Amino acid sequence: MARLHPQLEPGLALLPSDRPLHLLTRHSVRELAKNGFADYRLPLTPEGIRLAREWGQRLPLRLASLHSSPVGRCMDTARALAEGAGKAGLHQGEVQVEQVMALVEPGCYVEDIGRIGPLFLKLGAIGFLNRHLRDNLEGLLTPSQGRSKLLGYMRERQPPAGQLAVHVTHDTILMAFVADLLGLDQVDDGHWPWMMEGAWLWFEDASVHWVWRGKHYVHEPV
Repeated sequence: MARLHPQLEPGLALLPSDRPLHLLTRHSVRELAKNGFADYRLPLTPEGIRLAREWGQRLPLRLASLHSSPVGRCMDTARALAEGAGKAGLHQGEVQVEQVMALVEPGCYVEDIGRIGPLFLKLGAIGFLNRHLRDNLEGLLTPSQGRSKLLGYMRERQPPAGQLAVHVTHDTILMAFVADLLGLDQVDDGHWPWMMEGAWLWFEDASVHWVWRGKHYVHEPV
C-alpha cells in the first residue's frame, strides 16, 4: 500500500490555524511509465485514488478551494482529495476544481516546449532539472522567475483566513519550486517529491513562510 512521505504529517504541527494556507502538492500514485517518461495519459491507480481520499480526510484546515493541472491524474487527485475532505466534514457541498495552466508544462516554467522538450527527453527529469537550476535555458523561465510566478498565482487565490487552498501539480514543477526556495543548484533522488507530497505555504506581508519535510522556512522578499 502506498503511503505518504514520513515527514508530511509531522509538518502539520508547524502550520498556523489562523492564516490563509496553501498546499502545493504532487498528484497521487499513477501507473508506471513503460519508457521512463510519464506522459500525460498515465492515470492514477486505484491505490492512488484511495491514498488521495485518505489524505483528504486528514487535511489540517477546512478546504476552501481546489486548483489543478488539467492533466487527468492531477484532476482525479483533486477530486479524490475533495471526497475525503467532505467525509471528514472539512467542506460542505461540492468544491469545484479550477483547471490552471500555471500548474502544468508548458504553462509554468516552460515557455517554448519545442525548444525544451527534446532536452528533457535526452536528460530525464532529474538531469533536466539540474541543468535548469544551473543554466539559463532558452524557452524556460529561470528557477527564480518560475518561483515568483507560482507565488504570484497563489497570492491571487488566497483562501479565507483559517482555510486551505490546494494546488495539484507535477513532480518537476514542485521540485523546481522547492529547490529554488532552498537555494539548491543540484538535486538527486533523495530530494525528489513522493507521490502526494507537498509544500505548505502562507504569506506575511512581503515574506512567504513554508513547510517542507517537517521543517519551517521563511523566504523574503517574494
